[in-house]
Parts: sequence; C-alpha cells; structure tokens
Amino acid sequence: MNEEPWPPLPLAAWKETYHALHMWTQMAGKVQLALTPRTNHWWNVALHATARGLTTTPIPHARGPFTLEFDLVDHLLRIDLGRGEKRDVPLVPQSVARFYEGFIATLRELGIEARIWPMPVEVPDPVRFDRDTAGAYDAEAANRCWRILLQADAVLREFRARFIGKCSPVHFFWGSFDLCVTRFSGRPAPPRPGADAITREAYSHEVSSAGWWPGGGLVDYPYPAFYAYAAPEPAGFSGAPIRPAGTFYHPEMKIFIYPYDDMRAAADPRAVLLEFLQSTYEAGANLGAWDRPALERPAPA
Repeated sequence: MNEEPWPPLPLAAWKETYHALHMWTQMAGKVQLALTPRTNHWWNVALHATARGLTTTPIPHARGPFTLEFDLVDHLLRIDLGRGEKRDVPLVPQSVARFYEGFIATLRELGIEARIWPMPVEVPDPVRFDRDTAGAYDAEAANRCWRILLQADAVLREFRARFIGKCSPVHFFWGSFDLCVTRFSGRPAPPRPGADAITREAYSHEVSSAGWWPGGGLVDYPYPAFYAYAAPEPAGFSGAPIRPAGTFYHPEMKIFIYPYDDMRAAADPRAVLLEFLQSTYEAGANLGAWDRPALERPAPA
C-alpha cells in the first residue's frame, strides 16, 4: 500500500461519518452481545481489527456460526454464515435509521433473530437507531480510521506480548469507539462507588489500560489520541514522568494523553508509541506495587 501508514484524521473533518460508523458498529456489537456467552470484562462483545476492517468473533447460532465484518476497503457490512451463505449491506450515505432497518431485515433473511436494545450507549444525547436521521458517510475518512486502527493494533499487540500475566486481547469496544489492551495485576480492585453493572465487571480487578480513540464521545477532547490509565489510580500517578514529550495528564478523564498528531509526526512513530505505552504502564505498576518480575516476559539477553 502506498498510503500513509498513519494518515491524518482530524475529528472535525469527519465527525458526521464517525457518528454513522459508531452507530453501525454498535448495532453489530449488540448482536454479538445478545448471542454470545458472556466472558469476563465483556470481552465477548468487542470487535477486532482485520486486514480489511473490523469484525466480530464467530457468533454461535442454530444455523451455524456467523460473523459480521465491516469491510472498510470495499465499504460493506458482510454477514457471513460460513456455509457459502452471505449478504452484504452497503456502507453508503444513508440515515442511521435506514441502515438499521436494512441490517435487521438482512439478518432475518438469513434466519438470524437477535433482540437488541436500539438505544446507543456511551454517547452524548443518544437517539434510537430507528429514529436517527443523521446520514453522512465519507468512505475515505472511514478507510483512514481503519488504517489507523490496523497500525495501532500491530503496536498494541507488540506491547501486549511483553506481558505474561492476565491480559485482554487487543480489541475494539464499540461503545466508546476505541481500540485498547488491558493488563491486570492479578489482585481484585475495591468496588467503584456508584458503578453500574458494566463498570463493576470491567474494573473488578486492578488494571493498566491503553489504547487509541478518535476523540469526542462522552469526553470533551476534540482530537484523536492515544491514552493510558491505571484503575484504581495509585497515589502519585498523575504526576509521574511519562515519555515521550507532548504527553499530558487529563485531570477530568484521569488518563494520560499522547496526541495522535504528535505521534504520527515523529521520526519513528512506532518507537515513540511503544515508549508511551511502556512508560505509562511502568508508572502505574511501580506506584501500585505490582509484582512486575512475575508478570513480565524477561527481555532478550
């Protein structure tokens, strides 16, 4: 591919397409939520980056397992029953409501019934899928988003491989529209005051988490960025020295942020991203008294 490996993706320039893609991935994710066995920390609902877009894992069904894949090269949502039976739902400018109608109808054509709640989650001022009239879709912007996810996925996997304790897959959460990986100390975490069932499950154990998101959502940060946090946050974490230059702590979100545009402008984006991931992890693990020798793969001699 001749395209930039880390293309620009200013939030303001694609926010309407981002909204559409966010809602569409939520629909697919909710089908996976409805039909797959629940696993710890909700890992069963996440999507995963592929060489063409984002996909569910195989979803069990009486007619055989099927997958839902967003092909962001040919711009299709591919519903594949794995027995030669498949349908494509085009990703084109259309209202969220129209897409939802077509998506559900196509599932039914294949004999797939999934009862999903049509209200989006983790977004400000949510509108039911079947009532959302927003309808932009810029294929180039969506493709750029996928290319960033694919590049970030590779670096996060490299970072993940350094850890031999409990660790999540590198996966994409459609609620917050972020790609992330989460390491665990192995110790239970104290209950979070006021937490709902999803949050209680997600943060039942001490974690160090990092990932990429395009900005926006429930937080007031209008730029794409890499982020990292520790939960529960140990004393002194917010003031820890984090590399590379340009990283800062966001006190409202309680996360470290490394602006995506700073990373992509670096001479070696992969190296500075790994530096961000490693330094934020070390800050949380050291201040939180994690048993690092037991949790980390020894460095090559």
